[in-house]
Amino acid sequence: MILLDYQNTLLSALLTDRLLPPSTSNPNNSTPRTASLDQIITDFDGVLFHLSTPESKTKIIVSIRIKCWEELVGYGVDKVLEEVYGRWGVVREQVEEGWDWSLEVDVEKEYENTPLLIHEISLLKRHALSAPFVHAFSISSSLPNPADTPDTPASKPQVLPLHYRDTEAIYLLPSHDRTTIIFSTHFREETDRVFGKVFLQEFVDARRRPALQTSPQVLYTTGKPPRDLESLGLGEDEGMGYVTFILFPRHTSTNPSTNPSPSPIADLTRSAQWETISQIQLFRDYLHYHIKCSKAFMHSRMRARTGEWLKVLRRAAVEREDVGSLGGRGEERRGMSGRWVGGQVPVTARGK
Repeated sequence: MILLDYQNTLLSALLTDRLLPPSTSNPNNSTPRTASLDQIITDFDGVLFHLSTPESKTKIIVSIRIKCWEELVGYGVDKVLEEVYGRWGVVREQVEEGWDWSLEVDVEKEYENTPLLIHEISLLKRHALSAPFVHAFSISSSLPNPADTPDTPASKPQVLPLHYRDTEAIYLLPSHDRTTIIFSTHFREETDRVFGKVFLQEFVDARRRPALQTSPQVLYTTGKPPRDLESLGLGEDEGMGYVTFILFPRHTSTNPSTNPSPSPIADLTRSAQWETISQIQLFRDYLHYHIKCSKAFMHSRMRARTGEWLKVLRRAAVEREDVGSLGGRGEERRGMSGRWVGGQVPVTARGK
């Protein structure tokens, strides 16, 4: 299977052409660094980026628009983005009109570790959507163990929703020893539902392998929402699937990851929590991407098999040659000598 990149590749390429001189790590760059720019870039989940130079050709404004921005603000997205980009001083105080958040980079300014800045800007969507996960993990680490207070009745986990798509959402439920992440995903076609069930069942079964015992537990249901979401009053929908990930402290630790993802920045260390957030954000896109790839592969195999059968049928067809008709009736028969006369003569009978 193919793992999707965390960063936006097109956003990274555009900024690399503008911020890195051709003589360094970008020798093939022929784009003028001070050319005007006005481009919109799309990403998964309906996220949009806008790169423009409205005030000066040397200052590039990068803006982002996310459907669930108001919910992200409640989870502290401004603080998260300030922690990431504040060291470079690129956070823009006045947000571009019509967009949710903006930063500004100067192509003539020498930043500390410019390649890292470009990489972090290409991860803008990832950083913005990480806010509810960081918030949930923080709540989980601060909750007391019910075993330490047996006289206090146990309370149900708080549900933190994130409606990042029109008909789909992510629900986070932090508790003292784990954090439960529930994805609701909508299958528009019956075939997508079948493919999705096969893929998700593999996620459930894969954890039985000895090498994957430490991976998050995965549960999958269709139609009826999980019991943890009963308080939200979600109705049953046969086209809706619910995927549950159960994350334990080893998955949300801030210690360096033991299995880091490939990064274009050398010696860039990330925590286990960073890797978990990055991978789980793309789960929905990962699932539907592979469903579409599987359907395309099966269609190509069906077309190839149909083509092979058509070749067999063409080879089995008897070719006939018109040699005129006998008596104007176009009848075919053998004469006294055994030869075909009248009508058409089969090619297989030629020379007899």
